Amino acid sequence: MPNIDINAISPSFDPGTVWLVGAGPGDPGLLTLYALAAIQQADVLIYDALVGKDIIALVDDPSKLVYAGKRGGKPSSKQPDITQRIIDEAKAGKRVLRLKGGDPYIFGRGGEEALALVKSNIQFRVVPGITAATAGAANAGIPMTHRTENSTVTFVTGHSAFGEVPENIDWDALSKGSPVLVLYMAIKHLDLIADRLIASGRPETEPVAIVANASLPNEQVLITTLINAMTAVNEAGLKPPAIVIVGSVVDLAETISSHTL
Repeated sequence: MPNIDINAISPSFDPGTVWLVGAGPGDPGLLTLYALAAIQQADVLIYDALVGKDIIALVDDPSKLVYAGKRGGKPSSKQPDITQRIIDEAKAGKRVLRLKGGDPYIFGRGGEEALALVKSNIQFRVVPGITAATAGAANAGIPMTHRTENSTVTFVTGHSAFGEVPENIDWDALSKGSPVLVLYMAIKHLDLIADRLIASGRPETEPVAIVANASLPNEQVLITTLINAMTAVNEAGLKPPAIVIVGSVVDLAETISSHTL
C-alpha cells in the first residue's frame, strides 16, 4: 500500500476559515482523515473536554491549543464566549479548528456555532465524526438496528441546557414509537428517566446497557434492566461520559461480544 499524503487528499484549510470537526469518541484510530489533516494544518485548535488526550497529543505545538471544556456539574466555558473566540480567531486570519468530541451536530452544539459563523459571514466546513452512540454500541456488541428486532432508533438527550431532564420530550410518544432509545448525558437523571419510560409503557425488565468512556482503555459496559439501571450504575461506580441504550437489541450483546476482538 502506498504512503498516503493526508493533506493532499484533504480539502484546503484556508486562512480565515473555520472547520467544525468531530474528533470521535476518544480513540485516535477513529479519527477521520480530514480530521487528522485539520489537526496538522490548523493555526489554533479550540477543543472540548471530551476530545481524547491521545488526540490532543497529535498537535505539534501546544501553544495552538485553546481549552473550551464543557462538563456537567463542573466549571465550564460559556458557549457565547467559545463562539466569540472562534469568530475572533477567524477574523484575525487564522485557520481555526473547532474540535469536538463525537460528532459536531449530535448534541455537540455545532449547529449553534455554525449559525453564528453564518451571521458573522465566516466560511466554514463541517467534518462529521463517530458519535459516542455508534462507538459505544459497537464496542459493547450491540447493533443499534437489527432486522428481527427494530427498524427505528432514537437519540435523546438526558439533560437540558439547564442541567435538568428536558421538559419538551413527549415520553409517552417516545416510549411507544421507538423500540430502541439511545440516551446521551443521562446518568445524572437516569432514575427519573427510567421512571418516566416505565410510566409510559416500557417494561421494567427491558434490557439496558450503559457504556462509559466508549472506545477508551477504561471503557466500561454494564448490562442491566430499566428498573434497576440507576442502582446498577451506582453500585458499579460508573461516571460520565456515558451513553445509555434501552431496547431488546441489548440482549444481543453477550453473544456478539463473546467473539469480538
